[in-house]
Amino acid sequence: MAEPVINPANVMSTFKAYDVRGTVPEQIDEDLAHATGRAFAKVVGAPRIVVAHDMRPSSPGLAAAFAEGASELGTDVVIIGLSSTDQMYFASGHLGLPGAMFTASHNPAQYNGIKMCRANAVPIGLESGLAEIRDLVISGVPIPPTTVPGAIEQSDVLEAYAAHLLSLAPITGRRLKIVADAGNGMAGHTAPAVFKRVGTDQIDLIPMYFELDGTFPNHDANPLDEETLTDLKARVLSEGADAGLAFDGDADRCFLVDELGQAVSPSAITALIAERALAKDPGAHVIHNLITSRAVPEIIRENGGTPVRTRVGHSYIKATMAETDAVFGGEHSGHFYFRDFWRADSGMLAALHVLAALAETDRPLSELMRAYGRYPSSGEINSTVADQGAAIAAIKAAYEGADGVELDDLDGLTVSHEDWTFNVRASNTEPLLRLNAEGRDQSTMEHARDGALAIIRKDS
Repeated sequence: MAEPVINPANVMSTFKAYDVRGTVPEQIDEDLAHATGRAFAKVVGAPRIVVAHDMRPSSPGLAAAFAEGASELGTDVVIIGLSSTDQMYFASGHLGLPGAMFTASHNPAQYNGIKMCRANAVPIGLESGLAEIRDLVISGVPIPPTTVPGAIEQSDVLEAYAAHLLSLAPITGRRLKIVADAGNGMAGHTAPAVFKRVGTDQIDLIPMYFELDGTFPNHDANPLDEETLTDLKARVLSEGADAGLAFDGDADRCFLVDELGQAVSPSAITALIAERALAKDPGAHVIHNLITSRAVPEIIRENGGTPVRTRVGHSYIKATMAETDAVFGGEHSGHFYFRDFWRADSGMLAALHVLAALAETDRPLSELMRAYGRYPSSGEINSTVADQGAAIAAIKAAYEGADGVELDDLDGLTVSHEDWTFNVRASNTEPLLRLNAEGRDQSTMEHARDGALAIIRKDS
């Protein structure tokens, strides 16, 4: 490949806090991928790395260019090909290698990106190597004249990945009928391998949109947007299924639908998995981010664990897990992190834990989850705000000193009362404020939600 031609403006706009993300080919092309491969090899300094990619049409070419760039510095490259992001994390941990995953997760078809990690799935963000990689992409990484190019080999870790997940969350008990919506994303690659190993005597799997298609012909692969769950909810009801699983594009997140066709709160899933983890590791720390339900730390304490509250974002979760040796961590966005999965997130492993819990009981999923969903919540509400800082300051001024109200600014602004709580955070990429509110009952939640929205949207 010829020496890559790099547009510094594209580099600065696509290197985000935790990954690389942009449109193809306007912002991300094979030249940028090639240069990033060289820079990644330079920064991680490992003799061998692993590279994977999703089903987007541009992904194989970008991954190949990245691999070639890394090999030019003498780094051997293991290409595992089509992969979910958590499958790449598995390969990084299983092989003990730094890794790169080409995906834009839930973003539309015209996007692509790179998620990178050090050996054993240790995350790379702007503060832990990504800024250095970015700067080297712009300045260039010279190849010493005596360098012998590294070898590029192909490997398949899918079956090992499936076996490892099921060793962590085996499913026994009653047979379940499950609908899984892959959204034409990478769960269409991983779910067949995982559930084949579970066996049809245990799981009757009904696949939806398992065809790998990075143009997303059926719906966006973003289950955080409840509209994308419409087809899954209808299919769960029509099939009389016990549950529905919805994965995002790179399958590192999983959302659930119960037998009534209702979405299950990721906070409730966090609490359920925390309870299971604490049964095996009594007294352990469990991480939750600050927008999970207040039921999560309550349930952690009730089960003898120590809840640890963090900012939103996988780098904060993983760093705090390492500091506290936490057994598990959950985010309200549907990311679930496991100590015995190299502290990485896995939507499939989270799904297996819920299905294992469901199979162990004769209760329906809606009834099982009721104990973990104690408080009505607003869900995330986005508001377009020109001056995010001024809006947050206005909320702080309105509630500061109010009777029974506590404020904290760990991430945005959290306003808490005995009967309700809400958090307001600014988006990193858009002129948006994100509001999450919760209350002891529906009317209390709505009162807290509407009070915050009135201030946020005052001048809009």
